[in-house]
Amino acid sequence: MDISRATLEIFSKLEKRWLSHCERNKRTRVLSIDGGGTSTTINGASLIRLEDQIQAKTGDSNARIIDFFDIIAGTGIGALLAVMINADDGNGRPLFTAREAVKFVTDKRNELYRIKTVGFFRRKRMFSGKSIEKVLKHMLTREDGKVLTLKDTCKPLLVPCFDLNSSAPFVFSRADACESASYDFELWRVIRATTAEPSMFKPFNLTSVDGKTSCLAVDGGLVMNNPTAIAVTHALHNKREFPLLNGVEDLVVISIGNGPLSVSSERKINRYGECRTSAVVDIALDGVSDTVDQMLGNAFYWSHTDYVRIQSNHYISGSVGPTMEEVLMERGVESLPFGAKRLLKETNGQRIESFVQRLVASRRSSLPPSPCKDTTVTPLVHGR
Repeated sequence: MDISRATLEIFSKLEKRWLSHCERNKRTRVLSIDGGGTSTTINGASLIRLEDQIQAKTGDSNARIIDFFDIIAGTGIGALLAVMINADDGNGRPLFTAREAVKFVTDKRNELYRIKTVGFFRRKRMFSGKSIEKVLKHMLTREDGKVLTLKDTCKPLLVPCFDLNSSAPFVFSRADACESASYDFELWRVIRATTAEPSMFKPFNLTSVDGKTSCLAVDGGLVMNNPTAIAVTHALHNKREFPLLNGVEDLVVISIGNGPLSVSSERKINRYGECRTSAVVDIALDGVSDTVDQMLGNAFYWSHTDYVRIQSNHYISGSVGPTMEEVLMERGVESLPFGAKRLLKETNGQRIESFVQRLVASRRSSLPPSPCKDTTVTPLVHGR
């Protein structure tokens, strides 16, 4: 009797371990990319390291970021990168590798953000809407002439903006696009909407593919510069795409920042000791991003390795700032309860490497086929 009881206990423990292992392998993997500015130095360096490590640890040079993530969210220039590494080339594979996406944005930066002067005396400097739209539309049109829409992504996608018509945030979502053409938008317009920074671009008016839903958009960074919270919330409440997800314990999240937007404290204050008006928006954006990081840090307090935030403390202005290598060599920072932060021994590059080690151990994404597609698309074994 004692032997039987001992045997039962042993097998019960083994079963629990096996079930726990299976559940961990089924966990939903989230990638979130911050907006902010026109540079991809920080989030670009992080994405390249992420994909390089995935290829190194799988031994597969054709492996891509989307193979190991279940949902991708991005704001502003982060949305541009998120779309490029997620847009379907027609064969179930992404149009761009991480390295190709970052190189494209870097090479085309002067066209994406072409300065023009406006106003009666031609003194105000703004970005050209026509120039960025030309680049985006060409980039997200396939060789067969198809203009890609939200439905044409390899994995679920989330991109926020702020709609002036409704005076509320608006989130472009592949899930919504699959439900109705009234929420399906061309991808180049989605990027144009989330990057419409008010001081440099006019508000962008866009309409869904069926013409029934319209939005007068400005920069998504005004409300969701760090889109990690909407990605987590969306995944937790979307049982169609994530049927096995019950709580944060079923999530693995990496949130990639793009550096602080606000300048040093001395430059935030004018000669009268007042906060400069020009600094207020950037302060608010940094505050929102840090608040989201703090909330996620609290949510994952008991499993802090399941939430990783990659961020740099360097302010980037134009071409002034750290190099990509310096970003990866910078020591990581982790949020603690009650607003505290601690400096880690691991660098940003090492944290990405550790995260990928866990990703690869949990195998490739097992997300069910996209509800947008009538038939399952089998990923290519060889090729992009």
